[in-house]
Amino acid sequence: MAIKQTCLPLVTPRCAPELDPQFRPAALAVRAFRAAARQAGSPRPVRLALEQTDGAVYHFQTEIFPEAAHQADADYEHLERIVKFLLWSRGGWRLHVDGPADLVARLAAHYRESATGKFDAETVGLRMFDHPIEVVHRRELPPERLLTQPLGRHLEGCRIGFDLGGSDRKAAAVIDGKVVFSEETEWNPYFQTDPQYHLDGIMDSLRKAAAHLPRVDAIGGSAAGVYVNNRVKVASLFRGVPAEVFQSRVRDLFLEVQRRWNVPLVVVNDGEVTALAASMSLGVNSVLGISLGTSTAGGWVNAEGNITTWLNELAFVPVDYHPDAPRDEWSGDRGCGVQYFSQQCVGRLLAPAGIAAPADMPLPEKLKQVQALMQQGDERARKIYQTIGVYLGYGIAHFADFYDLRHVLILGRVTSGAGGDLMLAGARNVLQLEFPELAKQIAFHIPDEKDKRHGQAIAAASLPDLKAKSS
Repeated sequence: MAIKQTCLPLVTPRCAPELDPQFRPAALAVRAFRAAARQAGSPRPVRLALEQTDGAVYHFQTEIFPEAAHQADADYEHLERIVKFLLWSRGGWRLHVDGPADLVARLAAHYRESATGKFDAETVGLRMFDHPIEVVHRRELPPERLLTQPLGRHLEGCRIGFDLGGSDRKAAAVIDGKVVFSEETEWNPYFQTDPQYHLDGIMDSLRKAAAHLPRVDAIGGSAAGVYVNNRVKVASLFRGVPAEVFQSRVRDLFLEVQRRWNVPLVVVNDGEVTALAASMSLGVNSVLGISLGTSTAGGWVNAEGNITTWLNELAFVPVDYHPDAPRDEWSGDRGCGVQYFSQQCVGRLLAPAGIAAPADMPLPEKLKQVQALMQQGDERARKIYQTIGVYLGYGIAHFADFYDLRHVLILGRVTSGAGGDLMLAGARNVLQLEFPELAKQIAFHIPDEKDKRHGQAIAAASLPDLKAKSS
């Protein structure tokens, strides 16, 4: 099959992933683009403002080639990839662009007409922010308006914390910040068409945790997806549920759970709780949490220790600019984070590593197979973790263009065991070799075994504020 063409300057990484020789990191491509645009003389600034329905507005600026430069054909691709990252990391529905009118028109057409653009327009714009994506050409951008809020850190009382992932659900009983019971249960929510499956599983986990408490004062939970006031906006956990059933049964599912327990309940994106857990455990802020599970979860705690209204959906942000990069099965786009930082990545790398596995083997079982081989010192398994470590290093360098990173917490099933240590060493090596300024700025963290077992549960349980119970 012929390789698709791109106008972007793709750079071969100095730290090569052993199982993916065609990997072309976004971090290197963006830096090469910026350098070439400046070298061409008089690069054109493009200012962006992404607006959310609650009035939050986030600014970002990039630059492109001067109009007469022969490399100007790459301008649109560069801008579209940057906007893609902003949509899934920040979130919003109206994009204000101070830049060339022809590029603005192409962006607007992309979200109306192309398959991947329409997916973003419907999922981010319509489903998350209640409006289709609108691209506006204007010289004067609306002023930036940043909205933040404190999250969790309430430890008093008898609480239940839960976490819903794509391959397991966890629940813990917590008394005054100490875990007295925790349990992990395998489940398979992705392609269940009846949300009663999800509700029954959640209630089962909550009841088991409640059995170890004298009473239940509050319930806090984390789950893959986007949640607003405990309502489900978009969530991969329910991707198998038909749209009409989603609206009637899933949207208010956690409100139903709250009615059944009649206590304060808060559910938020699992990435946010990941970052909160890191901030609480390490006593630091400016933390990006990245969980490599069935998919990829991200969360951000800013310098003040608060969360923002950003989405941090790192599963969908582009990290590989090679035109034949792996395609995400849900959005249809190429080079997105989920194919590099998850169990899906492990499954994808089995064949290049020479590890045989049935095509229908579930992803958690494929991961267990690789982990067992790694424990035996198998070179094929080592290559998988080396490859993911390289992905991670270049990915974090790209994230640093969009987040003021000081701390990065890496966790999730893929990071368990010796493979996780190898991944982290590989990521550090990438930064030291390719991005020494970032290597000095960013500290990596992997939770210890206690935090792996209990950190997320404690952070989730801390979400509800009992003082607000009567309000």
